[in-house]
Amino acid sequence: MLKIRSGIGYDIHKLKPGKGLYIGGVKVSEEFCFIAHSDGDLLIHALIDGLTGALGEGDIGELFPNTSDKYENIDSKILLKKTIDLFKIKNYEIINIDCIVISELIKISPYKLEIRELISSILNIDFENFNLKGKTKEGIDDPVGRGEAIECFCSIMIRYKG
Repeated sequence: MLKIRSGIGYDIHKLKPGKGLYIGGVKVSEEFCFIAHSDGDLLIHALIDGLTGALGEGDIGELFPNTSDKYENIDSKILLKKTIDLFKIKNYEIINIDCIVISELIKISPYKLEIRELISSILNIDFENFNLKGKTKEGIDDPVGRGEAIECFCSIMIRYKG
């Protein structure tokens, strides 16, 4: 059994005018929302994919399919908490997480501290073990660069507790 494992998470969602956009469980906009089956919180979705990848447990679509009515409009924090239950079962713990949110329209810097505190609390890890960066695509002509979508990448390292 591997003592240290890693995972990579990724998610992207289109934006539309709406009443609330959540990133990392924190409301970052009153003007937009994600086009998604759940609440569309792409940071939490990328985290779930990275965490399940590190555990060798598939991906978010397998655990929480967007074809199921029970996950429609669900708060992604609930899905993250269910994912953390897998760590207890498999006896793994998170070493560290590093995430990048890429967005032209929504700047996450005013919310970084709150997001880091919330996610660290949900994951039951030290604050310094969850890092978050905000980037843009400098207007490069793709959906994210045009401000039509936001994307997120996460890198995760875990270890077996033995």
